[in-house]
Amino acid sequence: MKRKLSLVASFAVAATLSFPLSLSIAYAASKVDCSQVMTELQGGKKVSEVAKEMKISRSSVYRCRRAAAKEAKAGGGMASPGAMASPAAMANPAAAPATH
Repeated sequence: MKRKLSLVASFAVAATLSFPLSLSIAYAASKVDCSQVMTELQGGKKVSEVAKEMKISRSSVYRCRRAAAKEAKAGGGMASPGAMASPAAMANPAAAPATH
């Protein structure tokens, strides 16, 4: 009887401890900055490089890429993920005309 009780208690403790762990993993997945991921991919980096650099999974990188493609398709089909301005051109203030 004591053995069964300790086994049930062990499972209860394990289940209780694993629940918050699964929540933190799911919460972390929703915190991926897809715009930064797409900037890195458009800069010529590979999926594994972006994932390692940003400390996210490769599947998160693929998920962002799919979401960007879906968004581009819904936006009229004219834009593609590679059609956006390069990050270097956007960061260079001399490239943009002054509006002052």
